[in-house]
Amino acid sequence: MNRKYELMFIVRPDMVEEDLNKLISTLESSITSAGGTTKSEVWGKRRLAYRVGKFNDGIFVLMLIESTGAAVHEVERRLRVTEPVIKFLTVRTDEELKRLDKVKKLRDAKKKVSAQPAAAVVAPVTPVAPVVPAAPEVAPEAPASTPV
Repeated sequence: MNRKYELMFIVRPDMVEEDLNKLISTLESSITSAGGTTKSEVWGKRRLAYRVGKFNDGIFVLMLIESTGAAVHEVERRLRVTEPVIKFLTVRTDEELKRLDKVKKLRDAKKKVSAQPAAAVVAPVTPVAPVVPAAPEVAPEAPASTPV
């Protein structure tokens, strides 16, 4: 069963570009021979968050893999024994994508439910004639009494 993985690895900053391309093509051929697909992105040289070995910088490479777990395990084994690789991390992303899709569908359903009653309340409202305030009533004045 093919699953989706993200593999990030960091190689030495002084590694030649041809050697880096050779390493990436070797890893990609390992995945494709196992019946998977892969896509690679070289992020370039970046500063590390902390010193790893004797390196403060490294060249970052991201590989998006769709393959079986055994093929990914083989790639990780190769990365462990490859000397220019400083660090690597593999994350399975298919479960996270399923969870995010489920959350998105739930939010969309809530939006539809909350939008329907609001529309029903707004639709039956009929315009009301404006209320004109009546003139204030003035009490009639009492006749003035004249002294006799």
